[in-house]
Amino acid sequence: MAKTDPLLIDLPEQVLTQRLLLRFPRPGDGPVLNAALVESIAELKPWMVWVQTVPPLAESEAYCRRMVAKVALREDLPMFIFERAADGGEGRFVGATGLHRIDWDVPRFEVGYWRRTGFGGRGFIAEAVGGLVAMAFESLGARRVEIRCDDDNAASRRVAERNGFTLEGILRNDSLTPAGEIRSTCVCSRLAGADQPSRGSNSNGSRSA
Repeated sequence: MAKTDPLLIDLPEQVLTQRLLLRFPRPGDGPVLNAALVESIAELKPWMVWVQTVPPLAESEAYCRRMVAKVALREDLPMFIFERAADGGEGRFVGATGLHRIDWDVPRFEVGYWRRTGFGGRGFIAEAVGGLVAMAFESLGARRVEIRCDDDNAASRRVAERNGFTLEGILRNDSLTPAGEIRSTCVCSRLAGADQPSRGSNSNGSRSA
């Protein structure tokens, strides 16, 4: 079977869930991203290597613009998470998720996510991941979607569990925390077929990017 060039795969411009709107970064998103990182660094720092210090505003804007290029090339598929406003548009910035470390030959994706401080305890990230995973299976033809997280990160593990991911195993002492301490990694997955989320559980945007 001939392989489809990823550049020819149309991406939903947005993913809608019951309470949330997910979309790809755009030029001009730097300020809202930077503000969320300023508020959240204390919670993110123990887990995220890339956010050990708050980046300058210009760096956050540059990141958003780089991601525009990566999405266009289908190299990375990050998405920002917003509450859905009363009119259905974008409300407050909640955090980010995305499909990373992509292997289009399979296709296989790894889900990442982080939440802005002040939005905990409401299941927003689990809901966003559910919408994203549905999109991966239904729109991108995924055969495998992974979540990898620190074995000690109970909140991250709950996101995987609530979305029906199977814990395949724990890679013991396979990496270091941002503080340089040894840690183990949980590898969880969902597969197309029996593990696939049911259609209609999330509503994907119809426009293409």
